[in-house]
Amino acid sequence: MAEIRSEEPPVIDFGPFYSSDPIAQKKLTSEIQEACEKFGFFQLVNHNIPVALQKSVIAQSEAFFKLPLATKEKYHKDLDGFNRGYEPLRAQNFEKRTRGDLKEGFYLGKNLSLDDPFVIAKRFGQGPNKYPAEIEDPKSFQSTMEEYHESMTELAIDLLTVIEWTLGLEEGYFSSFCEKPVAALRLLHYPPQDPATAETERGIGAHTDFGAVTMLLQDETGGLQVWNDASKGWVDVTPRSGAYVVNLGNMMMRWTNDRYLSNLHRVINRSGKERFSVPFFFSGNPDYVVECLPRCMDPVEGAKYPPITVHDWMTGRFADTYGSSKEGVMGDLRQNAVAEST
Repeated sequence: MAEIRSEEPPVIDFGPFYSSDPIAQKKLTSEIQEACEKFGFFQLVNHNIPVALQKSVIAQSEAFFKLPLATKEKYHKDLDGFNRGYEPLRAQNFEKRTRGDLKEGFYLGKNLSLDDPFVIAKRFGQGPNKYPAEIEDPKSFQSTMEEYHESMTELAIDLLTVIEWTLGLEEGYFSSFCEKPVAALRLLHYPPQDPATAETERGIGAHTDFGAVTMLLQDETGGLQVWNDASKGWVDVTPRSGAYVVNLGNMMMRWTNDRYLSNLHRVINRSGKERFSVPFFFSGNPDYVVECLPRCMDPVEGAKYPPITVHDWMTGRFADTYGSSKEGVMGDLRQNAVAEST
């Protein structure tokens, strides 16, 4: 049953997906469809990711970020062209209000060898991982991240199966999209923030994600906020132990001809404590062509967007995010509303 707290995104029980109860599955489909259409965000509970694995990922993340800066810089994501590894504080600057967003990160993905065909072809998001040798237990770090990445990929595919149901698509419609996907795991650390800077400083500025779906594991600190179109304001997303905050990205919004929403969100860490989170970005096979889904085509105007490969879409959006283009500050979604509210 979907749980609603004030204006927050709903909390949805994913348990029926694993059952054989058609009534419960129909209810789950309806809840996720409504969340995708109205908010683009929801929290997912009763999934199949073990709590012990979640805690291990957070613990390994904390261990990495405690390393000296000089050590972390050895694993900088820009050193080898694969976008894997360390991302320093203020590397991104979504709202262009300050010197940059107050967070540091570490990128991982499916650990592919240099002779993998997608790596040779330089497909977006495909390549080998970096694993820090200076961490207390390097083998545990690597095994935990690889197990977690595999488990999250499976959960993303399960979720996309339900999205198939919501869109009236035949079973397996997204199967080729899910083959050898671009799937980024990102460890994030938000240092304590001076409360006096809360109106200007951002842990991460207002933005939309640009892939298909994102599933965020967050600690108990709080700070994540989502834009609510109905109330024209920001709402907090209350942390729930073991839950995933799920949101759709711009690719899914484009794919559904704007039927489903890719929503603005940000982080302001007012807690006075460190905040750790682990988003998992699932964006699909880089060679897959994303074009308007059959049930989403407007009978008169047709598709709003031309077909594009996952590789080309992600490459363009990534360049916007880390480059100087103002298009990448907030995307082209509800920018005026956010500017008026902050």
